[in-house]
Amino acid sequence: MLTEAFVSAICGPPLSSNTAISKDVGIYCHTLSPAFSVKSTFKKSSVPVNCLAVSETHVFAAQQDKAYVHVYSRLRGNQEAFVAFPERIQCLTLAGDVLIMGTAEGRLMLWETCTGRLVSTPARHVQKVSCVAATPSHILTGSDDSDIHVWSLSQLLEWDSAAELEPERSLSNHRAAITALATNPSFSADTNFCVSASKDKSCIIWNYHTGDALRTLIFPKFPLCLSLDPASRAICVSCEDGTLYVEELFGEKPLLGPASEEASTVVQFDTPFGVTQPAAGPASCLSFSYDGTTLLTGHSKGQIMRWDITENKTSVELTNVNAAVSNIVFVSPLPIQKATRTVNIVKPSQAERKYTFAAQFDPIATSESRFDSLLHATGFSREALENAIAAFQQPMVESEEEKELQRQSEQFWEIMKDARLS
Repeated sequence: MLTEAFVSAICGPPLSSNTAISKDVGIYCHTLSPAFSVKSTFKKSSVPVNCLAVSETHVFAAQQDKAYVHVYSRLRGNQEAFVAFPERIQCLTLAGDVLIMGTAEGRLMLWETCTGRLVSTPARHVQKVSCVAATPSHILTGSDDSDIHVWSLSQLLEWDSAAELEPERSLSNHRAAITALATNPSFSADTNFCVSASKDKSCIIWNYHTGDALRTLIFPKFPLCLSLDPASRAICVSCEDGTLYVEELFGEKPLLGPASEEASTVVQFDTPFGVTQPAAGPASCLSFSYDGTTLLTGHSKGQIMRWDITENKTSVELTNVNAAVSNIVFVSPLPIQKATRTVNIVKPSQAERKYTFAAQFDPIATSESRFDSLLHATGFSREALENAIAAFQQPMVESEEEKELQRQSEQFWEIMKDARLS
């Protein structure tokens, strides 16, 4: 059975003098299924919203109103490094082994954790970068200046220092600060999009490759955070009044795709999926599980709530960490196929032009077994079907054991026949 795990972070001091919860803990590593539990914790962190990133080996946490990032080793269970940067970090995310950070000065910084190389762009936003999202080929930055910039990841990581680092395009339909960004790395024409949330009470679904606004979603109150279903089937939005909206993108009335209405149509949402409890307050962060059936929300009063998307609209409190929950990040339950592993990070440096790649090579994988090939195939593989058909066409071959049983059965019937005649 696969284990579902997630990492949560808090921001700010304890809310009450609860001696059962350590005052120094700032990051929690949880197991959601098969049974909820806290696996491990990391201390001495106060992590704002959008400032937590988790890799296979490390946890990166920017600190509130500071130019620091704390790096924790998941392999050893301790704090590995304390990294200082030239500007305060307002948001961050990971693209492979590259940590992408948005600063208070409107700048974008990229840190190659295996080499220590640090790339910094000019301040293309006129206000702070409030959120950042990454795909294998692009970076998207949202700012308090209401703009969203789309950057080419490969261009930012080029070695030509004379190149002018400019975004490929800007998305400027919003009229207030950007609060959240979510994107899907798919290359399909129907699912290759991103979603932005703004204080202008709207969310916009974009084709960020072309800059086209595919759909505008209007809510009664402004969205605080949002999350995309892992398969890009639905979007969940949390608003400042404590309401939660879960909308299917490809349902009976699809918002996207060939069967949807005109892209210029504005959709108004008034009926929420659920409402958080007044004692918990609105959800400041949320995340879908990898199967898309469970939604976790973190609240300013310390609660982490679990919502069942498929059966009902009620919530269950998983835990209370006695501080404002600012980030929830699910850890992939599937192994990540990579040739190397970052065991120890290399601190960033702009002084040198020569860098050393520090990573551990994973053992050479053995040939895939027949069970693995069947497990990872979509439906039944062609080879399995051909073998099954061939097996039905071949005549039945009796084994020696079956022949012996047949002989004993015939002897038994001969004895019974003689007994009846006598």
